[in-house]
Amino acid sequence: VVASYWGIKGEEVKKEDGTPWKWNCFRPWETYQADLTIDLKKHHVPTTFLDKLAYWTVKSLRFPTDVFFQRRYGCRTMMLETVAAVPGMVGGMLLHCKSLRRFEHSGGWIKTLLDEAENERMHLMTFMEVSQPRWYERALVFTVQGVFFNACFLAYLASPKLAHRVVGYLEEEAIHSYTEFLKELDKGTIENVPAPAIAIDYWRLPADSTLRDVVMVVRADEAHHRDVN
Repeated sequence: VVASYWGIKGEEVKKEDGTPWKWNCFRPWETYQADLTIDLKKHHVPTTFLDKLAYWTVKSLRFPTDVFFQRRYGCRTMMLETVAAVPGMVGGMLLHCKSLRRFEHSGGWIKTLLDEAENERMHLMTFMEVSQPRWYERALVFTVQGVFFNACFLAYLASPKLAHRVVGYLEEEAIHSYTEFLKELDKGTIENVPAPAIAIDYWRLPADSTLRDVVMVVRADEAHHRDVN
C-alpha cells in the first residue's frame, strides 16, 4: 500500500511484470545497477592545511567507532549510513538557498548532492532489514546525527571545500569498513543471508542474491561518493 500524505493517496505503481510496486521510499525509475569497477585503494593525499584538518578529523572519529562497534558490522553500517546521508542533504540545502538568493544556476550540484543523500538513505533502509539496532544504538544515532548535522552545516558555511574533503575521507573509511565486512562474510563469521527484497529491487539484483552481493554494490556506491567529493 502506498502511504498517503495528508490524506492524498499516491499513484499506484506496478513493476514491469504487472505486479504491484510495494516500496514507497523509492520508485522503479529510481532504481539502477551499480558499477562495480571501482578503485578500492584510491586516496586523496592531504596536502593543504584544510586537507590535513579534514583527514585527521575523520581519523579521530574512527577510533571510538571501532571501540564501540568492534566487529558488529551490521550495526556499524546502520550508524555509518545515518551519518553519511547528512552531508549531501546539508550541502544540497545550502546550495539551493544560495541559488535562490543569487538568482543563479547550481551547475547540477544541488541534484548531485541530494541524490547522494537519497542513496545513502537507501543503504540504511536496506541494512535495517538485515540487523535491528539495540535501544542504546538508536540513542547513539540521535546524538551523533544531531552533532554531525550542525557540525557539517557550520563547516559548509565556513568552507565548502573543507566539508567536501571531510565527506571524501569519510567515504574512504566507509570503503574500508565494507571491505572488512566482506572479509567477515567470506570467513563465515557473519552469515551470508539472502539479500533483502528492497535491495534486490533498488539495485536490480538477481533474485538469488545474498548479503555479500548487497555489500558489494553498497561499497561501489561509497566509492562513487568518494570520487565526487
